[in-house]
Order: sequence, then C-alpha cells, then structure tokens
Amino acid sequence: MNRGLFFLATVVLAWGLTWPVNKVILVSLSPIWTVAIRSAVGAAALFALSIALGRLSVPPRDDVPVLLSLALLHMVGFGVLGSVGLSLVPTGRSVVLAYTTPLWVMPGASLFLGERLTARRAIGVIAGLLGLAVLFNPLAFDWTSRRAVVGNAAILAAAFLWAASILHLRAHRWRSAPFDLLPWQSLLATVIITGLALAVEGIPTVDWNPTLIALLLYAGVPGTALAYWAMAMAGKSLPAVTTALGLLLAPVVSVVVATLWLREPLTPPLVIALVLIIGGVALGTSAPRQSNGRAEP
Repeated sequence: MNRGLFFLATVVLAWGLTWPVNKVILVSLSPIWTVAIRSAVGAAALFALSIALGRLSVPPRDDVPVLLSLALLHMVGFGVLGSVGLSLVPTGRSVVLAYTTPLWVMPGASLFLGERLTARRAIGVIAGLLGLAVLFNPLAFDWTSRRAVVGNAAILAAAFLWAASILHLRAHRWRSAPFDLLPWQSLLATVIITGLALAVEGIPTVDWNPTLIALLLYAGVPGTALAYWAMAMAGKSLPAVTTALGLLLAPVVSVVVATLWLREPLTPPLVIALVLIIGGVALGTSAPRQSNGRAEP
C-alpha cells in the first residue's frame, strides 16, 4: 500500500473512533474535564513525539499569532463546545454537525481570502445546507428540548470556530512546519482548559478504572498525537484533494462505530444528512477535471 494512503487511513480510523470513545468517557467525566485531560495526554505525547523526531523547537515569533489562533479557536473553542454538545447529542448526529466545518470555510475563504466561490463549491454548500435542513426538520426536531437545542447549537458553534481557525491557517505565512507548533498549541490549550475546568467545575470526583484510563490514553495518544503526525506524513505524499476527500470517511467511521458499539439508532434523516453534507463537502473540495485529464489548480 502507498505510504501516504496508509497514513491517511490511520488518521481516518483514529479520528473516526475518537468521537465514540469521547462519548463513553463523558459517562465518567464532565465535558470540560474530558477535554482538559485528553489535551494533557495529547500534549505530553506530542512533546515526546517531537523530541523523538528531533523536531522540537521554540516557535518563531512570526508564527505566534497562528499558534494562539489554533490553540484558542480549535483546541479550546472547538474542543470544549464539541464536548459539551457530544454530552447532550447522540454521537452520529454530533460528528455529522461537526463535519459541516468545510461548508463554512468555502464562503469564508471567498469573503475574507479572496478565493473564488465557484459554481461547484456553491452547489456543495447548498447540498450541505440541505443536509442540515434534514437534521433540523421542524416536524421531527424537538425544539422544546433545551438539551437538544443547546447540544446542537454548541456543536454548530464549534464547527464555526474550527472554520475560523482554518481560514487563519490558510492566510498565515508560515515560518515553521504546522506540525512543529502542535506541542506548544496543545500545552497552551491544556493550561487554559484546565483553568476553565477548575473555575467552572472544581476538582473532579472520578472513579478511575482501567477502562476509563485506556479510553483517555486512546483519545490523547492515537486520537490526537499520532493522528496529527500521520496527517503530516500523509500530506507529504498525497495531493491535497485526495487528503481532504479521504478525511471525509472519518465521520462515516464514527457513525458506524456508534451504531455497532454504542447501539445508537441509525435513522433515515441521519443517513440522508450524512450523505448530503459529506457529498457537499466532497463536491466543494474536489478539483474539476480539464479536457486534457489534468485537474485544475
């Protein structure tokens, strides 16, 4: 198997399993403490991996703004809001909503970065929005349930923050490799989230058992550190479009695992929404073919 495809498959499986794993962790830990401990484990693993690869270095001053942006918007904002939403919403629905992020990146890139919003991308956004409309069908969605409204709103807000961090990442002029900033981003995020957890919830009372420890180690090591490293390795060997489209299999893995492991119902609206949203993202991120068989840049 091509090394790039192997690393991409590793990322898909790691991130695809992370959502169901986090759902189980939330039975024992509060949403904020779940993210804080997972982030701490991930930061430790990222520092160890960076040292082992000989890539640990102090971030250059020019990369500090994007380091802060990715730490605050993605690791803290997306992480905490996504965890809060996941504690209130089924796993399948949560991951489908979270992966609407590229739908917000497309118009955002056109508005703030001057990227052309092609007809292909516009159709992709429309398809994704139709998927959201299926999920939020007024006849099927319980708008009177505070739990459902808050949970879904939290995950959509998380997706917006993730999209904002992606837009900043695209606009930034990098001085170092993105992977080299990850340990420092994770360390900063861990400090902030831990402080937030202590301020909001205090010291947690947890029944530490082998299963919970194993799940937290999975979420922090394969689900965070190794997944980011494999993502960097895949990006070196594969075209950006191939990587982007391959990652769309992650929510599919999450939905399948949630159905088989957590016994969550696989409802028709969820399946339709998954197809529309993932299909819309795939359409918007894929490159059309020219007549000579080459993809447009």
